Amino acid sequence: MARRKQHTGTKVLERGNIYFMYRPKVQRETVRGLQDVQRFYFILSPSHKKVYRLITVGQKEMPEIEEGQRNWGFVSKVGHRAEEMEDELHEEKYGTKTKGERVRPAVRPAGEGVYAIVRHGDHTHLAYVLEIPKRAERVQKDLNIEEEGSYIISVKNPDTPAPRGAGLRGEQKADFPEELRKAFRGRRFADADPPDFLDYEGAEIMLIGAKGDAMRGLGIDLNPEVETEATAEIFRDLHLERDQHPTAPLFAGKWE
Repeated sequence: MARRKQHTGTKVLERGNIYFMYRPKVQRETVRGLQDVQRFYFILSPSHKKVYRLITVGQKEMPEIEEGQRNWGFVSKVGHRAEEMEDELHEEKYGTKTKGERVRPAVRPAGEGVYAIVRHGDHTHLAYVLEIPKRAERVQKDLNIEEEGSYIISVKNPDTPAPRGAGLRGEQKADFPEELRKAFRGRRFADADPPDFLDYEGAEIMLIGAKGDAMRGLGIDLNPEVETEATAEIFRDLHLERDQHPTAPLFAGKWE
């Protein structure tokens, strides 16, 4: 297939794999919908360097694209080895004084695809295309994981105050090096250019749904591949054990 020509003013800053996943609430054995979800995440695994970025998404869903909705998130874990991600994503048992042993369930994969962070004129986009599942089903629809999505992405200046009751506080915020801090120029937000902003735990981001076809609108080709249960990258790339992370949400779009 012929490649689409890249639009003038569009520059791909980074490409890689994107993985969506959710964690059920503590002691919740069966997940029937969003009411049983504790956290919603996506992981960016760039193709040009060995780093994994676990991003927690607020409101437990991606922003509505057609509505131009915005949503907040933050980088909750950065790892340079797959084992570091698996340690963050597996089941955890812990004791409490009042309720005894509690179980934090392992995450459930809910989507796999390819992404690009793109400079488009005076802003940056995070765009992706799903490879698994081939068609968005109930889980993906409930989490607003589109088959193809594009979001304006910006990074919050950790030195500016957040609205009351929102955002990270104190030492939770990212400690960017000076060369990245300069990009803010005193503003509350900067473009995700370079994407190295996302290599720092505590980096806060804003995602705004961008209408239209992600690839056609940006003039890029994300080159999605045909993936199957046997070839799914999420298990090989992140070293996830299939018997520890229920796969029905990923392959069948069913809550589990």
